[in-house]
Amino acid sequence: MTLPKFIFTALLAIQAGIVVTGGAVRLTGSGLGCPTWPECTDGSIKPIVNQAEGQLHAWIEFGNRLLAWVMLIIAIAALIYIVKKLKNRPDFNHLRALAIFQILGFFGQVVLGGITVLTNLNPIAVSAHFVLTIPLIAGALSLRHRILERPVQFVKSMTRNLTRIVASLAFIVLVLGVVVTGTGPHAGDVDVKRYPFDARAVSWLHADAVIALICLTIALYLVVRSSETADIQKVFGHQIKILLAIELAQGAIGYIQYFTGLPELIVGAHLLGAVLVWMSAWRINLTGRSAKKVVN
Repeated sequence: MTLPKFIFTALLAIQAGIVVTGGAVRLTGSGLGCPTWPECTDGSIKPIVNQAEGQLHAWIEFGNRLLAWVMLIIAIAALIYIVKKLKNRPDFNHLRALAIFQILGFFGQVVLGGITVLTNLNPIAVSAHFVLTIPLIAGALSLRHRILERPVQFVKSMTRNLTRIVASLAFIVLVLGVVVTGTGPHAGDVDVKRYPFDARAVSWLHADAVIALICLTIALYLVVRSSETADIQKVFGHQIKILLAIELAQGAIGYIQYFTGLPELIVGAHLLGAVLVWMSAWRINLTGRSAKKVVN
């Protein structure tokens, strides 16, 4: 594996991993495993023996914090690589800005993480902590796509507009999923505040948005099949089919978890599926570009 592929693949994987490990913190009730911030417990940056919150809870929470620092190191390496190796590329300023955004995102996550702990897992803070990760994943994927020179398909305006709508709706689906999570039982600790919404109502609103996303993805595929060239159909159409498959699997997992009482393992799988949906949706947004302008 080449150095740029390693750096930018690792950056994307770590951003996704932060979401998954953050979900593990919540699902195991470890949200206050490190009850202070920026220390884990009074007088120690890391968990200590016989900590009141329990060693397992403390290390699960601390592990999520450590992963964020690994992300910072990789993001700095990405910026250094771009500045040292890619300064003559026409899109250098854009690449540099994306890398700086990853670093700034770390500091944003640190602040939100501190607010989350200091407010005893207030659902608004927890939600903001996750929502910030969505554009950070998109940014990491954009960097990887550009630097590894992944295929770009110049598509017709209708295809491009539908692509944007699908990506936007995928974002909305994830945000609604965060609201469902903030209303449900897996709060990260037993006695913390939840959103005062009806759990059934927000769950079905989220499900309706998923159904709309699946329908629009099918519409996008049909538009590509009927109006784009064979080459575009082969590459871009394949990516759309992958997105559709992930959406269908994610929808099935969502219904299973709802009707089985939200078991932790199924909820964790649903969280991983949410990350995959977003990455796949953003990937088609990066691949299908407008034919009317040149992409640097």
